Amino acid sequence: MKDTGKGLLKDLFTLAFLIIVVVIPVRLFIVSPFVVDGESMYPTFENLDYLIVDEFVYDLTAPARGDVIVFRYPPDPSIFYIKRIIGLPGETVSINQGKVTITTVTGEKLTLDEPYVVNKDATYTKSVTLGPEEYFVMGDNRPNSSDSRFWGPVPRRDIIGRVDLRLLPVSRMGFLPGEANYSSSPVQNNANTTAVTTP
Repeated sequence: MKDTGKGLLKDLFTLAFLIIVVVIPVRLFIVSPFVVDGESMYPTFENLDYLIVDEFVYDLTAPARGDVIVFRYPPDPSIFYIKRIIGLPGETVSINQGKVTITTVTGEKLTLDEPYVVNKDATYTKSVTLGPEEYFVMGDNRPNSSDSRFWGPVPRRDIIGRVDLRLLPVSRMGFLPGEANYSSSPVQNNANTTAVTTP
């Protein structure tokens, strides 16, 4: 009986040690759980999807176009938003009737093929040039998304991390659930590809 008691105490001590040394630091500094609230990322993410966000990845690499990120809403940092990165620092993002064109820092123009967008906002036209630490983000459900089109770019300091895992619902569980592989094509120089900045 004494050996059993000692074994149980040892197991409890080991478990407590692992929680303190491994689980808590991972939870505080590397990954965080988030629950989706709203339909702005539909159909990629739906209301109440349970996600794991990697907070460490952008210490090793820069945020990339197509990454789905969680960040602090710039007008109110106490609120967290989930959106997709469309424009990178120094680029110009032009939107013309729902079609997104990127002018890279090298001057190359690309029209993005966005298969994840099922509801385009064909009435929207805008052109924005990003600063050195700014990212242009949009929801996949364009007509129902409050994003950089309305309140501006996201500063790098406000990005919490990248969505790396969906845990719930179980039927849609998977790694990098919002991953996008762009098939972008150079833009022809004609009037149809020019976006007009609106107030």
